[in-house]
Amino acid sequence: MKRELGIARCGLACCLCSENEVCHGCGSSECPDNDTCVNRQCSIERNYTHCYQCPEACRKGLLNSVKPYAFTLFIKRYGEEKLLDCLEEMEKRGVVYHREGIRGDYDQFQDPEALIRFLLTGK
Repeated sequence: MKRELGIARCGLACCLCSENEVCHGCGSSECPDNDTCVNRQCSIERNYTHCYQCPEACRKGLLNSVKPYAFTLFIKRYGEEKLLDCLEEMEKRGVVYHREGIRGDYDQFQDPEALIRFLLTGK
């Protein structure tokens, strides 16, 4: 885990991304999606560094997917450091963020609240 890469604007975990050898997180100018990312563009327009700072219950862009949406909700409730702590603990337990391609263990969830419970309890 590259904790220093933290969480992307949309809630994805840059710190666990399998592509972080070539990408240094969405806060850097090296993200390949900088010019097309809806969440990046919206958060910049609204003067937020992350979507979780926005008071709206937004599901645009990558927030339409369960994983980044659940991570964003988690951070709104418990904070980014708590999410990073939980992701680090899950990694130690063998939970994989990306397996082949960009899908991993967190992508099996259909319900954001179930994913949040999993992060908190490991069950």
